[in-house]
Amino acid sequence: MKQLIRYGYARRTSRDRKAEAQLSALHEAGILPENIFVDQPAEKEKLNQLRDCAKPGDILVVKSLSQLGYSYKEILDEWVNITGTQGVYIQVLDIELLDTSVKKKHVDGTFISDLFLQIISFAAQHERDRIKQKQAEGIAYAKSQGKHLGRPRIPKPENFDETYDQWRAGVISAEEAIIQVRLKRSTFERLVKERKEELKQKQAGEPLN
Repeated sequence: MKQLIRYGYARRTSRDRKAEAQLSALHEAGILPENIFVDQPAEKEKLNQLRDCAKPGDILVVKSLSQLGYSYKEILDEWVNITGTQGVYIQVLDIELLDTSVKKKHVDGTFISDLFLQIISFAAQHERDRIKQKQAEGIAYAKSQGKHLGRPRIPKPENFDETYDQWRAGVISAEEAIIQVRLKRSTFERLVKERKEELKQKQAGEPLN
């Protein structure tokens, strides 16, 4: 009969380049050093290798859910793939309920863990939606007050109108105009668009904003 293996997985972060806290937790959980896989930030090469090694009934141990992904959708996908498709158990050290390898009150541990994970994901998604709504409301209010959002706009150079007229008359090229006003092309194009709208409003007798 095959002996079940407990694997550990950690992922380095920009703040914890050596993943010391994760590795310490895995060692304390009794994971052998040769069974611990450590990925670099934003990578899953070692996790893929671990999947290739792990067999149904083996246990994957992580310190926290964040090791499995950068979003709750990614975490859920990994969870379903590992526990459902591969038949490998998952134990999350930071959350006792997230351990599919044990029975809890005579109910299958996988069921309890999956249910708890769904609740966590729902709460996280609800919080993200609430934050987005507050941000949208804040942006709408700022716009209603006439406030400019984002990076400060580069002011129009004093020689822009004169340079614009020369460019429109074909006296100079767009490249020469950009050099004269000392702007990036994107900024020059934005100011050209605003200048056209300004002249259009003047011709129509409309008040300028």
